[in-house]
Amino acid sequence: MARYYLTCAIDYANGEPHAGHAFEKVGADVIARYRRSLGDDVRFAIGMDEHGQGIAEEAARRGSDPQAFVDEMANVWGGVWRRLGISNDDFIRTTEARHSRAVVAIIERMREAGDLYTDRYAGYYCVRCERFRKENELADGRCPLHPKREITWTEEENYFFRLSRYRDPLLQHLETHPEFVQPASRRNEILRLLEGGLDDISASRSRLPWGIPFPGAQDHTVYVWMDALTNYLSTTGFPEDGYEDWWPAHLHVIGKDITRFHCVIWPAMLLSAGVELPRTVWAHGFVSVAGGKISKDAGSELNLDELNDRHGKDAFRFFLMREAPWDGDRNFSSAAELLERFDRRYNAELANDLGNLVSRTAAMVHKYREGRALPGGETVLDEARVSSLRAYHDRMEAFLLHEGIEAILGLVRRANAFVDHEEPWKLAKEGESAADRLDSALGALVRCLRSVAAMLGPFMPDKAAELWQRMGGSEGPPTYAEAAAAPVAAGLQAGEAASAATPIDVRKGPSLFPRYDPDP
Repeated sequence: MARYYLTCAIDYANGEPHAGHAFEKVGADVIARYRRSLGDDVRFAIGMDEHGQGIAEEAARRGSDPQAFVDEMANVWGGVWRRLGISNDDFIRTTEARHSRAVVAIIERMREAGDLYTDRYAGYYCVRCERFRKENELADGRCPLHPKREITWTEEENYFFRLSRYRDPLLQHLETHPEFVQPASRRNEILRLLEGGLDDISASRSRLPWGIPFPGAQDHTVYVWMDALTNYLSTTGFPEDGYEDWWPAHLHVIGKDITRFHCVIWPAMLLSAGVELPRTVWAHGFVSVAGGKISKDAGSELNLDELNDRHGKDAFRFFLMREAPWDGDRNFSSAAELLERFDRRYNAELANDLGNLVSRTAAMVHKYREGRALPGGETVLDEARVSSLRAYHDRMEAFLLHEGIEAILGLVRRANAFVDHEEPWKLAKEGESAADRLDSALGALVRCLRSVAAMLGPFMPDKAAELWQRMGGSEGPPTYAEAAAAPVAAGLQAGEAASAATPIDVRKGPSLFPRYDPDP
């Protein structure tokens, strides 16, 4: 088994999760499940960023101790991700001892490389994003990401990291490894940033007790972003022997607003520490409402639990990946428009297109073949199935998850058109003369739905498993590798002739996706 390690940006523990967080988590989870379906040994890590000035201030505002506050928030966030079906293998918290050890180790390596020195910082600091801001980065005197909040003028003596030393090495790395930053639009942004030159940055904060003590300077704490970025290593066991079993990471999934940290500062830290760079950083866009990024401030009217329960978690996962491009942005004019689009997608593509196809296929197999679909010969639908599997694989390998879903739905539409063209009910009336054609039609439909289940698995794990079981499967949907290898019937051993396949027992059941009526 090939190993595959992917991560998400760990979440800042100063509030509850919202739909913007869910977009990233679901997308990364889809990739993790897809890699598992290929047979990879996957390590998928998420977690919580629990240090920094913002956490200390929020805990104080709530009248809580910072540690007690982050313990409570970790339970809240972990519960949300479990309800959404996120299949993470690790949940790293930056207050854990294993993480502190990794941070101390990487800072000490950076010091040994001669890349740390003391100097005085004077400038603006956005507590909300824990980021130092130059005056030319402000919009109307405020942080452009948090315009409703005052920005703080800060003066303090800090340890600095010689980031400027790594401009040319990073440019060279991007030239020889263009896959390092994806999609291409984000890579171009990072290239422009690097070409403009890099300034050294703070590596510590003074007079801020809530953080990891800076090695050799107990009156300083490690700058929260350097602390947080190291989580990708600490979850592998770094610096202990064996961390290289999982490092370098194959994929970091992040939002486009933090590419500077992940595509410039983080790789520079690794180069300084003598640690191999991750293979790829994928920077997705935003789901926004009325032109504003869904955030702690703007996302309150889109309650995540309510969205998750509206049509079930699998439908919500489907909607996020279907509606918003994984390589771009999706703006809704209002929360009402988002909900209306969710309802429309659910009814049109899940209840009508897929749900009805499942129900009518099962009903015809039971009515005309006593619930057992015979293999039959290959049909035009089998050709479409194979083509869709290939298109799905290509799109998923390119991390274009929304296009992966379109490959699935395209096959569902072809299957519905196939039913209308073949008219199995008429073939059944023709009796023995059309028996082979009827078997081929029904067999092709069942094979199609089995492949749909395999492809849907990463997006809708529970519904895909239910679909697979109705189409004669046992525990869970088949892997992509099994579906793609089968010459005719999804689930056959590679190279096995279609004629050797045993009949498939098809089960009927309630509607896989009951139609939603907002005004019953």
